[in-house]
Amino acid sequence: MNRTHRTTRRPAVAGAPHRFVTPLLGLLAAAVLAACSSQAAQGQGEMPPPEVSVAEVVARPVAHWDEFTGRVAAVESVELRPRVSGYIERVAFREGDEVAKGDLLFVIDQRPYRAELARAEAQLARARSEAQLARTQDARAEELLAAAAISREEHEARRAASSQTAAAVRAAEAAVTAARLDLQYTEIRAPIDGRIGRALITAGNLAQADATLLTTLVSLDPVHVHFDADEQSFLRYQALARSGERENGGNAVRVGLVNEQGHPHEGVLDFTDNHVDPNTGTIRARAVVANPDRVFTPGLHARVQLQATGERPALLIDERAVLTDQDRKYVYVLGENDQAERRDIAPGRSVAAGEGARLLVVQEGLAPGDRVIVHGVQKVFFPGMPVAPVPVEMGDPAPSAQVASTAAP
Repeated sequence: MNRTHRTTRRPAVAGAPHRFVTPLLGLLAAAVLAACSSQAAQGQGEMPPPEVSVAEVVARPVAHWDEFTGRVAAVESVELRPRVSGYIERVAFREGDEVAKGDLLFVIDQRPYRAELARAEAQLARARSEAQLARTQDARAEELLAAAAISREEHEARRAASSQTAAAVRAAEAAVTAARLDLQYTEIRAPIDGRIGRALITAGNLAQADATLLTTLVSLDPVHVHFDADEQSFLRYQALARSGERENGGNAVRVGLVNEQGHPHEGVLDFTDNHVDPNTGTIRARAVVANPDRVFTPGLHARVQLQATGERPALLIDERAVLTDQDRKYVYVLGENDQAERRDIAPGRSVAAGEGARLLVVQEGLAPGDRVIVHGVQKVFFPGMPVAPVPVEMGDPAPSAQVASTAAP
């Protein structure tokens, strides 16, 4: 009995510590976690708010521009062909150079044409001599007829001979003029100012009048820029014109090349076609742009902006301040107690602001006087987060300190 009693009580005494140690370990773990959480919370609370650049919304009139794709073309383009036939004697230009109107380009062998001119001049001299004799005989016939020394028939014959020789003189003069023109046409000169192309025929080759293409010549200043406007834009422009909203500057055009930022070249719309192409649903338009520095070359691709309306009041913000949430655009504005507040916006067109920055027209979501977080917006993790605002102007570059902190790993 005693042995059995001792055996049954020993496991109960041995298991007693397990009932108390396990809950104690759980309490200790909870206390440690709570302490860590408390320390982490205290550590976060001690972190200063992030520094961000804040700029006030810009309110000013803005003109709306539509963008199109176009091609540069020469205002004048000439295919040079000879007016007389002959063998090319000399090419008098360097390919690709700029030439002035009247500069000598090609010379055709002039010897046959000089000989023809000399023959025509000799014929003219002969005709004039014969005309002089006929006039003298006609005058003498007048005197003889008055003295009844010749018949009236002979008198009329001499008068007719005088008229015929006078006509022969005029014909000979015309032949001389034609021969001189042919000789002049042996020197092919530039009809316009511009840049010459390559010589398509060289010395020693036969050039046929009005057939052989010698070279091409294109003008350089100004240039045309052709572009196609879609049907919807064309109808909108017509409606704006009827309402008078395109009267001031409605034909202004800005052009940029593929290697240029923005649209630095200004021009004016000078032509719109008289029909819409039914195959493409577009209408061809043309702008004239000055080219004093020879930036434009015919055939280049061009980005074209056409002023759609006159200036209207608008609110502008830096494009770098705009964030995207799926299909919505939003910005952070500075609220009470320097807290970041989210504002959904309806963005419109962009406007160049200099130094590569662009301002965005905001149609809805902001009001004049709102201060928008422009630089350092990536430091704002949630709406209502405290920030340390640094005032800047809208469109200014990011401060160097913020650039460094953003670039740091």
